[in-house]
Amino acid sequence: MSEETKIAIFRNKAIRKTIHNNEWWFVVEDVVVALTDSSNPKDYINKMRRRDNELSKGYGQIVHTLPVETQGGKQRMNCANTEGVFRIIQSIPSPKAEPFKRWLARVGYERIQEIEDPELATKRTRALYKAKGYPDDWIEKRMRGIAIREELTDEWQKRGAELQKDYEILTAEISNATFGITPSQYKKLKGLKQQNLRDHMDDFELIFTMLGERATTEIHRNEDSKGMPKLKSDAKAGGDIAGGARKKLEKRLKRSIVSQENYLPRKSNAKQIT
Repeated sequence: MSEETKIAIFRNKAIRKTIHNNEWWFVVEDVVVALTDSSNPKDYINKMRRRDNELSKGYGQIVHTLPVETQGGKQRMNCANTEGVFRIIQSIPSPKAEPFKRWLARVGYERIQEIEDPELATKRTRALYKAKGYPDDWIEKRMRGIAIREELTDEWQKRGAELQKDYEILTAEISNATFGITPSQYKKLKGLKQQNLRDHMDDFELIFTMLGERATTEIHRNEDSKGMPKLKSDAKAGGDIAGGARKKLEKRLKRSIVSQENYLPRKSNAKQIT
């Protein structure tokens, strides 16, 4: 996830939140799922608006379409700020509503603290990785990887990537050239489903991921690349650089860097990353 987009956890439900005008905006569908366990949040929202005329009339003022970072890249999603989510909650009959309001207030307060001290967000992310059982040297690589990924997706956005599919294609191109498999194939190899692939990579996997993405970013800038065909070509070139280094190391070590092992948390009761 980028610096702008994070995952918050409410009772084991993931809620994406993104920074807009210096405050958190929450993905409305994620809020609905957290409160209702609905398997079709879009349908639930439509029914909710039909039964609450006042909300339906003001829904356009409460909800804004904002870019949200996903595993495949940024896509535009309906989001609401803390005040807007409080209004939406009024239309959701759920025993989780009151604890969710308290959770929401705490998350909003943490954002105010982060505005006053920007280092707090990074410190919290580090602390939560630590709580999940990751060692300090791994955390340093993961944090650097997050920054490199954000730098790359910003370049893609400026240079012609528009749809979520575009980001998925470019990411897959780098991964395939770097490791010989796409991210979806990599997750299948490691036995992952909804988990973040990079949170289950070891040191070398993270390092070669960073090399492929950083090389791609520099190629884009050096050649002032524009449009998906050129971005895709650059992504393969950046991945090839990392892939070449990986193959040399594998030859020397006499083993594969690509591993089915999971870098799983060692504490079952550890807090989730927000």
